[in-house]
Amino acid sequence: MAVDERRYEPKRIEPKWQEIWARERTWEVPNDPENTDHREKSYVLEMLPYPSGEPHIGHLKNYALGDAIAHFHRRIGRRVLHPMGYDAFGLPAENNAIKTGVQPRVATDRSIAAYRHWFHRWGISIDWSRELGTHEPSYYRWTQWIFLKLFERDLAYRKTAAVNWCPNDQTVLANEQVIDGRCERCGHLVEVRQLEQWFFRITDYADRLLDDLDAIEWPEHVKAMQRNWIGRSEGAEVVFRCQELAIDYPVFTTRPDTLFGATFFVMAPEHPDVFKLAEGTEYEREVHEYVNRALTETPEQRGAVDKPKTGVPLGRTVANPVNGEQIPMFVADYVLMEYGTGAVMAVPAHDQRDYDFAVAFDLPIRQVVAPQGADGQVGQDGAFTAHTENEVLINSGRFSGMNAVEGQERIVEWLDREGEGHFSVNYKLRDWLVSRQRYWGCPIPIVYCGSCGMVPVPEEQLPVELPDIEDYQPKGRSPLAAAENWVNAACPNCRGPAKRETDTMDTFVDSSWYYLRYCDARNDQAAWDRQVLRRWMPIDQYIGGVEHAILHLMYSRFFVKALTDMELLDVQEPFQALFTQGMILGPDGNKMSSSKGNVIAPSDIIERFGADAARCYVLVIGPPDQDAAWATTGIEGVHRRLLGRLWRLADELADQGHGQPTRATQPVDPEGDALTIVRKAHWAIEKVTRDVATRFAFNTALSAIIELINEIYRYPDADPQARRFATGTAASLVFPFAPHLGAEAYEMLTGRRVWEEPWPDADPEMLLTETFELVCQVNGKVRDRVSAPTGAARDELERLCLESRGVQAHLNGQEIAKVIVVPDKLVNVVVR
Repeated sequence: MAVDERRYEPKRIEPKWQEIWARERTWEVPNDPENTDHREKSYVLEMLPYPSGEPHIGHLKNYALGDAIAHFHRRIGRRVLHPMGYDAFGLPAENNAIKTGVQPRVATDRSIAAYRHWFHRWGISIDWSRELGTHEPSYYRWTQWIFLKLFERDLAYRKTAAVNWCPNDQTVLANEQVIDGRCERCGHLVEVRQLEQWFFRITDYADRLLDDLDAIEWPEHVKAMQRNWIGRSEGAEVVFRCQELAIDYPVFTTRPDTLFGATFFVMAPEHPDVFKLAEGTEYEREVHEYVNRALTETPEQRGAVDKPKTGVPLGRTVANPVNGEQIPMFVADYVLMEYGTGAVMAVPAHDQRDYDFAVAFDLPIRQVVAPQGADGQVGQDGAFTAHTENEVLINSGRFSGMNAVEGQERIVEWLDREGEGHFSVNYKLRDWLVSRQRYWGCPIPIVYCGSCGMVPVPEEQLPVELPDIEDYQPKGRSPLAAAENWVNAACPNCRGPAKRETDTMDTFVDSSWYYLRYCDARNDQAAWDRQVLRRWMPIDQYIGGVEHAILHLMYSRFFVKALTDMELLDVQEPFQALFTQGMILGPDGNKMSSSKGNVIAPSDIIERFGADAARCYVLVIGPPDQDAAWATTGIEGVHRRLLGRLWRLADELADQGHGQPTRATQPVDPEGDALTIVRKAHWAIEKVTRDVATRFAFNTALSAIIELINEIYRYPDADPQARRFATGTAASLVFPFAPHLGAEAYEMLTGRRVWEEPWPDADPEMLLTETFELVCQVNGKVRDRVSAPTGAARDELERLCLESRGVQAHLNGQEIAKVIVVPDKLVNVVVR
């Protein structure tokens, strides 16, 4: 055998196995309509990628992690679905088209081809028979069908909402396109406009979205994020009437006992009636300018307690329903549309932000709640918010003197009798705005007829395909509005002239149901067969970034609940278990970004070290749920210490078999060094299995495999059968992380395909040892390793450590502060 053939060469090994898996379609799994396969199912899924350019090495972590889980589940006897698709619609491709003239579909398909190429090069075990792109008519036909199902049940509706508007580009801008109050493309000052928009009524599901979090296996911090986003609170809805315009404005308050202290009324800049209220008043121009400025800040900036309070009078008043007092109306940025109704009754005596605003605008401050026996005078330093159990109402008319809790109930009961309010539950959760005045998205299947009004496109006419256009730059309307041959259509009801909806859907709509389509991806008669989905849903393990912990997950949960209510599905939750992985950061410690120049391209890494090395490195670099910075020296270590050494062992031991592969079986009654190696192999099996199955601790699982390899090298003269068994075990265990090398080494030793072999079981008897290797540390650094009796007392372990030569050499007469003993594992000597 030539010298270069005896080296670990991923360039030779990896294409070999990739070609086999592609040719044999190894990872495809049929839907089994006859239900003859009785294995437990496992649906393992990573969040689908947005295809832009080509994937960088930071993307690899997500898919290497999911692939390891999929391989492990197959090997423990489960029937695994592990598909792939692309979240292909979106603004970046459209902006690229505006800049370069390259049609979004062309640019997107190029990127998809690049992603597909790298998924193959990385050796990800994908069922390619289910591949899809959300921009394909065969997919968005069913996105439109879901829209119509929601529309039928009044879960899709239109209303006026505030948008960011660039008067120069004549287009609606997303929040992220507004930089310091200006359009990111042209730099012009952005304005606020009220436009008719499509919404999904997700708020109808608020309670279920909140309550059902208890039934799923998600990280607690993600559940907390969802609970906070839903934001359930109990209180009262109270009506304030603007008599001049004959408009009622409901507000939500958790403290109806403070109603008598409301001395002014504040509306959010986004409130659809702000401009109407200011129209014709001396404040009209000032209100417009203020609103445009206010919406350039984030909700967090606007809502900050210590932010100086600003606002503009609206030139109107509303009546406080409990006392009939006319109180002035303002628009102010500290009120957010995301909470309640976008309007608040301001009680400056009992809310610090209201207090600061009242001071700034010289408005009345009236305390209406006070501790029993207090004088009821608000101090000069701020609002009275330090509430106590013995509070009573003061300055509250007939309710004065009542305990605050009782008074709250009595006031709401009185409002209810008068038709001015009622008990209510409020949510921070807002209905989902799905309209986008953009081209590159799923068309909304609605037409507008002069005679019939708003008409849904019949299902048999779906998909409403996205037309090709030449100019993607919006000019006062959606780019689709310029495609007149497409816009002008026949009304499905009367066959008269009609016009198509020119807004497209939010791309979150596409990604809120893709996992359902994977289950039945080639069904051209329906979005899915309900029987098929009963066999696959819910997803057993979902994997993705924590940045999607709110919107994507919330919207997907809403879709599943709504579709189940329509008797189209049979599950209440889409993702039974969730894992949020950390990011791979650039070498500078920042998130990988082309603009920062810190992106690690996969081509260079795979060319130098191979896909297996990259896969293992992104998993061994640290706990998978935490961020970690890329370091090329680290991948060099994985290539050398793990993969190269394992390949050389397999090559050496295969030669010792005289070219005849064996089952690499465990020797009968091993002794001495052979027993030590065999025990280490079973220890590694138990360790890797536990780390993968229960904790996703892939970093420590890979470390255990490295320990096993080190043990095999430590005893070069041990029984070859024991070394072959241990090396085969290492190849079997490493396969989920380094599938090419795992398959190659296992085949060299056994002549068999490792993915067709069951996951190894640890022999409990082999895990029981009379002695173990005691790790001896000084100030946390390993200084020696000595043999110690299993189950030895703490004093005995401390003595063995202190007497070891390595520890003695590093104590050097220093004073021992304390000794930390971890039974059957280590002793750490802390010196001053």
